[in-house]
Amino acid sequence: MPIPLVTLADIREAAARVENIARRTPMLDVSDAAGRPFFLKCESLQPSGAFKIRGAYNMVARLTPEQRARGVVTYSSGNHGQAMALAARELGAPAVVVMPTTAPAIKVEGARSFGAEVIFEGTTSAERRRRAEAEATARGLTMVPPFDHEWIVAGQGTAGLEILDQRSDVAAVVVPVGGGGLLAGIAAAVKLSRPNVKVIGVEPSGAAAMKASVDAGHVVTLPSTHSVADGLMPVRPGDITLAHVQRFVDAVVTVDDPAIVDAVIWIFEHAKVVAEPSGAATTAAVLSGAVDAAIHVEGPIVAIVSGGNMGLETFEDLRRARHAERDAQPAGS
Repeated sequence: MPIPLVTLADIREAAARVENIARRTPMLDVSDAAGRPFFLKCESLQPSGAFKIRGAYNMVARLTPEQRARGVVTYSSGNHGQAMALAARELGAPAVVVMPTTAPAIKVEGARSFGAEVIFEGTTSAERRRRAEAEATARGLTMVPPFDHEWIVAGQGTAGLEILDQRSDVAAVVVPVGGGGLLAGIAAAVKLSRPNVKVIGVEPSGAAAMKASVDAGHVVTLPSTHSVADGLMPVRPGDITLAHVQRFVDAVVTVDDPAIVDAVIWIFEHAKVVAEPSGAATTAAVLSGAVDAAIHVEGPIVAIVSGGNMGLETFEDLRRARHAERDAQPAGS
């Protein structure tokens, strides 16, 4: 059966629903530093530190009062869990978040600070999903999935509407890809409004499940994933998100971890913004030439900085490790 795609009306309705909690995040001009028309859409400045509040709030707000009273559950590497916890607190619903045992402490404490119960399960998205489903069954909770639901996709698409409003001359939007909810939503919003604007997804080379799925023409499950970008590591995209990517996205590209770390540092130095590795992948794709290699773009590029939940210690560790790698390289390499 064909998978129904979200409509522009769905996304506009979501925008009205989330406008009192989701910030209209700024777009920073870093063109001089990049040597081309280049702007950063700073979703890292959302409540809970990432774009995820858009989709999470849109879905929890659409549940029935009875569902909210029983509570909600999700599985997340961190950012979606924090966002759902915040949405649940604002809407009066108990929240349970299943996180990997490797989740960064800043994301764990973030979810707890919004009142969620945090359960740790495994290291893969499949493991924490199974635990979340078990908790939902045992407790009568409603699942709020991190990406593969039309209400989540519509909520994330509200960022696309903002981009078009903030930069009427945008030529391309570059979006990070984990499970694909943000890419699906933004691509739908952009293409249904301005079909000439290019939309490019970016994955870590060690976690390129969406690209593999697009190339294969169906959902591909990777045996494992690895990347410094902990929020972009699902072993498979969603069925709903892949359908949107197939319909609306011009290209999906990959970047390696050193380029992502370089982008974390570049964003901090030139935009004075903290971007976690998952949020810096798009900038890495632009600066490294991955976008140019995949598709020709003439005009301003907007890159989504999707999250900023990274502690100072992690930033310093990444910077030191990257400097050590450079120092170890042979001269002229």
